[in-house]
Amino acid sequence: MAVDRRISRLALVAGIALLVVFLFRPRGPRVLFPSGQQTPPSTDHRVRFRPSTFDWTSVPQKHPVSKERKLPTGPQTRLHRVQHDFSGYVHDATTKSRQDAVRAAFVRSWRSYKERAWLRDELAPVTGEGKTTFGGLAATLVDSLDTLWIMGLDDDFHDAAAAAAQLDWANTTATSLNLFETTIRHLGGLLSAYDLSGEPALLAKAVELGNMLYMAFDTPNRLPGFWFDFDNAKKGLQQAGSNDPAAGPCSLTLEFTRLAQLTGESKFFDAVSRVAELLDKTQNASKLPGMWPKLINFRDEKVDEEPSFTLGALSDSMYEYLPKMAALLGGRDPKFEKMHRAAMAVAADELLFRPMLPADEPDRAAILFAGDAYVHVGGHADLAPDGQHLSCFAGGMFALGGKLFAVPEHVAIGEALARGCAWAYGAFPTGVMPELFRLVPCAGSWRDGPCAWDDARWDKDGDKKLRRGFAGAHDPRYLLRPEAIESVFLLYRMTGKADLRDVAWRMFEAVVRATRTPLGFSAIADVTASGETTKTDSMESFWFSETLKYFYLIFSPPDTISLDEYVLNTEAHPLRRPT
Repeated sequence: MAVDRRISRLALVAGIALLVVFLFRPRGPRVLFPSGQQTPPSTDHRVRFRPSTFDWTSVPQKHPVSKERKLPTGPQTRLHRVQHDFSGYVHDATTKSRQDAVRAAFVRSWRSYKERAWLRDELAPVTGEGKTTFGGLAATLVDSLDTLWIMGLDDDFHDAAAAAAQLDWANTTATSLNLFETTIRHLGGLLSAYDLSGEPALLAKAVELGNMLYMAFDTPNRLPGFWFDFDNAKKGLQQAGSNDPAAGPCSLTLEFTRLAQLTGESKFFDAVSRVAELLDKTQNASKLPGMWPKLINFRDEKVDEEPSFTLGALSDSMYEYLPKMAALLGGRDPKFEKMHRAAMAVAADELLFRPMLPADEPDRAAILFAGDAYVHVGGHADLAPDGQHLSCFAGGMFALGGKLFAVPEHVAIGEALARGCAWAYGAFPTGVMPELFRLVPCAGSWRDGPCAWDDARWDKDGDKKLRRGFAGAHDPRYLLRPEAIESVFLLYRMTGKADLRDVAWRMFEAVVRATRTPLGFSAIADVTASGETTKTDSMESFWFSETLKYFYLIFSPPDTISLDEYVLNTEAHPLRRPT
């Protein structure tokens, strides 16, 4: 009996201690643990794993693997420091107020989603209706988990984590899922939330989803298709695509590799290793050797059929993941650095350009853009000076590779690309960049420096309704995209140049002003409009996971999600770099 009383007293003391910790825990933005120190597991009672109603591991593979590729082992290859040395950093009042303003914009958007579209993929921020855009699997909720954690929104994080841990992947009216989008948003979101919080139920749900998505690789050559069709997967009828966007199958490596690292299950690494091996063996077989085309014949493993090349839509994250995989693997697989170096050398020669700008344009010497290349019969490549909001990620990619692999020129290129996109924001009446636009390019190499203004060329090619230098804005929408602030954030963290924070603040103010609705923020129809913008009633999940996260992080202390401790996937989900 005495033992029972002693146990009861101990339980009471422990309960009181837990209550004190709960009542007085920090409520502000999250302070993350330093490098090498693991975040302790959460013990929140709300977050409990519930299995889905269908177990994909019960489905036999039609084309099983005979021998799995293993995660590379051994000592890490030396990768160079990514972040600038911020010793002596002071989080001043102005920066703190900007950080708070971004957090308030997120909270405003999140509250509306929580009240009006909980567990739906998206909230329509004008009408207030829920949308099903990614199979009805709560895309915004899962995509927002790590942002909630980083911003210190503890109660909201645990509410969302509890819901995410009980998602049923079989509870969808869709017959197929976009493999790429589900991987970067859902799998990446769950893995990141686990890496930050240590909440075991989130890892369990990620493993369950990983097992489902792993079935997409059950094809004759073990390369996945663009769509994961449930019925075909169960019947063993899947095939790789013969004309698929390069970025689809080639942008799964980070998430599946991190899942393999966390679980020790080699099958996840094996799956994406085969895609990486295809890139490695075909890099010099395309019509523009060193790069891969927008569309790839994965079924026949051929890259020599498509003549168009870009760092933008259809290709973007394929290139983005090369240096990031080197970082995630600690440099243990040299092919990712090799492929990145070769691809960026060709991109710098064939895709980058300077816009022709008047002599009184103060930024003319500091900016670059990434266009497209079209290779003609005979091998001659033409540059198309078309800008894309999606291509704005390239500044951060060039700079990341430049830092990891000690290529200073690539850091400088990355900064010029990042500043180019920021300049384009300020070139439109709304202060926001359009989805697609065209510039009048300088005739020579960008390495020659700024070119002289040519009135005759401007009269012939320029769009007189736009700022001088622009030849058109053929898709004038702004979709709440993150790529421009992504690169500005990354360049700030890599160079320490404080003016980039001022650049980011002007961008944030313009975005908020142009997109604000009573319930949140909406994509707009035309960035060239003066006055009130036309809202298109769309607020994709990347507004929560990427755009607002990057704006928040650039105004946060530099040790918040250090680039030497984390690598961010293409949906801005931080994945812990193993030490």
